[in-house]
Amino acid sequence: MFPSPADDFAVARLSLDEHLIEHREATFFVRVQGHAMTGFGIHDGDLLVVDRALDPADRSVVVTVIDGAFTVRQLCRIPDGILLRAGSAGHRDILVSGDQELTVWGVVRWSIHRV
Repeated sequence: MFPSPADDFAVARLSLDEHLIEHREATFFVRVQGHAMTGFGIHDGDLLVVDRALDPADRSVVVTVIDGAFTVRQLCRIPDGILLRAGSAGHRDILVSGDQELTVWGVVRWSIHRV
């Protein structure tokens, strides 16, 4: 058996949790279905790392429930209220009206996809 040339560059064991998760108890993962956010680098089948401990800032990508349906969109605060902006042509933005029920489940921190 021959030693690996990479042995000289070996580092301690890598934990993705340490790099991807800031608030362990408030973080969850969700699998994306659909193509509405490809313009933001989020693709069908991606695994999202979502943090519920963060307050969504203007232009954050968030996981929401609107009128009982889950969606991933960019949250934009506008004079008329909240716009949930899609990230690809062919998918509609959602202007949240006062009679709709919107719950933000968390802020998307990472999108993990196969290359």
